[in-house]
Amino acid sequence: MALIEIKNMEFYAFHGHFKEEQIVGNKFLIDLTIEADLSKASETDRLEDTVDYQQAFRIVKEEMDKKSNLLENIGKRILDSIYAKLKGVKKATVRIRKMNPPVGGHINSVAVVMSR
Repeated sequence: MALIEIKNMEFYAFHGHFKEEQIVGNKFLIDLTIEADLSKASETDRLEDTVDYQQAFRIVKEEMDKKSNLLENIGKRILDSIYAKLKGVKKATVRIRKMNPPVGGHINSVAVVMSR
């Protein structure tokens, strides 16, 4: 087994529980880790024998374009799409960080991490 890691994918999106968040938007950073058997690709050197991380990025982007109230909902949708659209995924973990969330004080980010 091996890991494919895509780190700090940056999106400006309109997710959040509060109406203001859905109007003003916020910056989100996404990390995606995919566990897969990459031994065939390491031998053949062919894209079709691996998990295409460019396609994984597009999946994350598609899901980030859909409004959600909760990070948990975004995480579930990303994982559902990863398993539905990419072959060979044994395990996937997504970390979604909302930068400067409106919590009543200064914090850098909040995050939800989900695995399947």
